[in-house]
Amino acid sequence: MDPRVEDHADVIVDHSIDLRAGDEVLITAPPAAEELAVALAERVGERGAYSLSMGGNSRARRAFMRAMDPDDYDEVPDVVEAMVDSVDAMVSIRASRNTHETSDVPPEKNAAYAKIMEPLFDAVADKRRVITQYPAPGDAQAAEMSTAAYEAFVYDAVTKDWDEQREFQASMVEILEGADEVRIVSGDTTDVTMSVAGMNPVNDYAEKNLPGGEVFTAPVPDSVEGEVLFDKPLMAQGREVEDVRLVFEGGEVVDSSAAKNEGVLAAMLDTDPGAKRVGELGIGMNRDIDRFTYNMLFDEKMGDTVHMALGRAIPENVPDDGDVEANESAVHTDMIVDMSEDSYIEVDGEVVQRDGTFRFEDGFDA
Repeated sequence: MDPRVEDHADVIVDHSIDLRAGDEVLITAPPAAEELAVALAERVGERGAYSLSMGGNSRARRAFMRAMDPDDYDEVPDVVEAMVDSVDAMVSIRASRNTHETSDVPPEKNAAYAKIMEPLFDAVADKRRVITQYPAPGDAQAAEMSTAAYEAFVYDAVTKDWDEQREFQASMVEILEGADEVRIVSGDTTDVTMSVAGMNPVNDYAEKNLPGGEVFTAPVPDSVEGEVLFDKPLMAQGREVEDVRLVFEGGEVVDSSAAKNEGVLAAMLDTDPGAKRVGELGIGMNRDIDRFTYNMLFDEKMGDTVHMALGRAIPENVPDDGDVEANESAVHTDMIVDMSEDSYIEVDGEVVQRDGTFRFEDGFDA
């Protein structure tokens, strides 16, 4: 077995899910990720834990969604809910033979499926869990890279010093703690403000996402104002959506467009009322992710970017005291703005990043 696969498995069990003796671990892996699934199962057995393995077959999911009548379903299947409730930890591995497998599923059926499965997000919120990527040929092809080059890219981003990354990102967490307003400006196409008052910024250093490499928070749902051009493409429902432009008033999208597959964007916005509001603001800080690969698990962590997610807020960002509201939705769709040139992030009137360089880094120009 490739020793990098072994290292990847070690990071998952030792760092991301903190595997313990007696744990019941659900491992979801498609056939293309068999090597990583095998390495994980071995480690689970060595630690005196128990693994339950399931396939993540995109062809089967496509077949189900195309055949389903959404009116026949109104809740998560009991067997799925019971399984999620009973496990201690969850590992979801992504690996594609065809990244466009679900491209011919009607957008309205994708939205219906998301609504059916929405309750699961609350069920897994308190689990030790991680989503990660195995460098399968389909993902390499989507990234326009050779399989060997993509493998190196993935393992460089995944098997790194996460303690060092946490310390680097802690400076951005400190800036956002107690902050009131964030403004994002990029060229002439993006100028948007939002309140983050009362929200909890989170340092993502590969506990729930592997790779990690971002600091993220949630805006107050009705506070987002302005216009954003997401100049990096979005892969949604197996389709590429380009140049998404959104205009916000009172926190809600009041105008939208896309240069490609605008219908996918429109269907996503119509999923439910929360799909028209921003649930997350994230700042990419993983400099080992240095290129766009059409894979949001990596792309949203890329240095010199910010991303905003329409839809569901992440529970860790919203305090339990009820003083601030969490945006609720069946969807959580991340979209990226390039901040490497002619751009800045402003927090409470002070520029904290300009052209991709943070104020706590050498070379920062206020």
